[in-house]
Amino acid sequence: MTSSHILTKLLIICGPTASGKSALALQLAHALDAEIVNADSMQVYRRLDIGTAKPSSDQQREIRHHLIDVVEPDQQFSAADFASAADTAIRDIVSRGKRVIVVGGTGLYIKALLRGLVDSPGGEGELRQALQNEAGRIGNAAMLQQLRLVDPELAATLHPNNLVRIIRALEVYRLTGIPLSRFQQEHAFTARRYDTLQIGISVDRALLYTRIEERVEQMLAAGLLEEVRALLAAGYGRDLKSMRSIGYKEAAAYLSGECSADETSRLIKRNTRHYAKRQLTWFMADPDILWFDSADNSGTIIRNAIEFYERREA
Repeated sequence: MTSSHILTKLLIICGPTASGKSALALQLAHALDAEIVNADSMQVYRRLDIGTAKPSSDQQREIRHHLIDVVEPDQQFSAADFASAADTAIRDIVSRGKRVIVVGGTGLYIKALLRGLVDSPGGEGELRQALQNEAGRIGNAAMLQQLRLVDPELAATLHPNNLVRIIRALEVYRLTGIPLSRFQQEHAFTARRYDTLQIGISVDRALLYTRIEERVEQMLAAGLLEEVRALLAAGYGRDLKSMRSIGYKEAAAYLSGECSADETSRLIKRNTRHYAKRQLTWFMADPDILWFDSADNSGTIIRNAIEFYERREA
């Protein structure tokens, strides 16, 4: 095999929010002489710092991070954009003789980087808007029922609350007459793009929820409401994808007088817990992930990572 066929090695650290991924990634970066590529879909936005638990400026000086603060809050940034930008960052890191650690909780970003994305038709603005309007009239459950009629396989995997994916699947079917699940099966994320060791951080559910509650309290104490107030004052509306993320949408509702401070805190905690459960469901479905009970198990994880790199570098 020629060197051109050797896949670049990547260490992936994934898992639910508040599981300790960022701190572990810093430890690993020091041990492995590595740089970090962010795979969190909210940390790509500039100005969204507190509510995204972005690594501090000190941490970013300590170890070089990539794909943090790359777009403004009103700019689009898709999983395909992430994969392209991450490929570029990885080539840069490797060209300087460093190793690469990809860390984050956005499963679709990681999947796009490792396997590519399904080659399904691009969306059409008018059709998507019409579907969104229809959902507003008849509700999410009725939209999911429509999807069951044309793509029962995909519909069986979706919750009514996942309106973005329901609309996307209906859009693909109406554009092509082909179920999105068939596009996915034909692609099947089969092409390996990198040689990877995927480490998943699993935390006892009760402990994870305690950490989430503590983190939300810390974010509020650190000025999350002020951060959101500044974003709104700068003209970034509540309808933006970035501003609809957890922490930001609840804070914006509070600042508009729609709920109390206590209710805001409660909603952020509840919605973050629900998000963590969805993250775990996504990652647990990936048989390639090697799970560890906690990020505190860093010694064992570092040994596994060193062995992974030395298998080819020896």
